[in-house]
Amino acid sequence: MANILVVDDEPGIRELLSEILNDEGHNIELAENASQARAARAQSTPDLVLLDIWMPDTDGVTLLKEWSASGALTMPVIMMSGHATIDTAVEATRIGAQAFLEKPITLQKLLKAVEQGLSKGQNRKAGLPSLASDLVADASLLPGQALPQLKSLSPQSKQHFELDQPLREARDEFEKAYFEFHLAKEGGSMTRVAEKTGLERTHLYRKLKQLGVDLSRGKRSAA
Repeated sequence: MANILVVDDEPGIRELLSEILNDEGHNIELAENASQARAARAQSTPDLVLLDIWMPDTDGVTLLKEWSASGALTMPVIMMSGHATIDTAVEATRIGAQAFLEKPITLQKLLKAVEQGLSKGQNRKAGLPSLASDLVADASLLPGQALPQLKSLSPQSKQHFELDQPLREARDEFEKAYFEFHLAKEGGSMTRVAEKTGLERTHLYRKLKQLGVDLSRGKRSAA
């Protein structure tokens, strides 16, 4: 689908992001530092770059500035860090980053940011205005922001869904509510939920993690 460059000095992070994005059908190129990232950018223009801030040779914000100053910042860049502040995120977006992801990165936030970044990149190439709001305005993509707490779903809960949104997000919203419903109904039993939903346990667990479902929620509801 897209060519994505992942720049991070941590092998585990590179491997994890590569595996996830490969599963989504993307082609992934890896760089462990700014030097390798420069070489990869010089060789070709990726459709999207996931760029870590704290790296041993040159930090991600400095590399972003280099690309911006030289006219090489022609692709969407999503910054990543486990220690940066909101000021750093604002600076990166001012330079030209599309979004900021705080580590540890949840699968749901990663896929959302990548999808929106690629969409903006395609609109830019086509000369179309972006219909989505600026990603930095999304509090879920900024560090240090508290996320709203969701109430536990009971089998009697009624759920309302926002239909005026991309299909992937609407589908994820429904699937999350669907699995939370069955977890609450089955008292958090993965075995019973697997049987009820017709999924193999390993696939079910991976799906729940992907959707960001709190696996302890069903057990609390049953208590």
